[in-house]
Amino acid sequence: MTGLQIEVEVARFEDSTIPINLTMEEPQILIGERGQTLAEIQHLLKIVLKRQINAEGLFYVNLDVNDYKKKKTEYLKEMAKTMADEVALNKKEKYLPSMPAYERRIVHMELASRADVVTESTGQEPERCIVIRAHP
Repeated sequence: MTGLQIEVEVARFEDSTIPINLTMEEPQILIGERGQTLAEIQHLLKIVLKRQINAEGLFYVNLDVNDYKKKKTEYLKEMAKTMADEVALNKKEKYLPSMPAYERRIVHMELASRADVVTESTGQEPERCIVIRAHP
């Protein structure tokens, strides 16, 4: 077995977030199923960094591999808009598939400014999902 070759880019610290982008040939190794491995690595990395720099203040780590999260965010925003348009037109609520909290937040934020629909998270983890309803 050969070692992993990973290119690491740490972008500029902005909005209390340390953006770290990894580029590699076999990204699925670090992404895992539905991004679960990536989320766990990001959590562990934040713990390590917090100890290393003795950070008292609040900061976030945004770890991405081959733009997986960036592409996933774009997909979620488009899906949210499409579903919201259907709900606004048909007045029938739509349930999105279950997703992690950070993905639900993306959908909520994307649709927050719309006056024709409302969103709500429902269910219990790990099956928690979003329902989109026509605004009353």
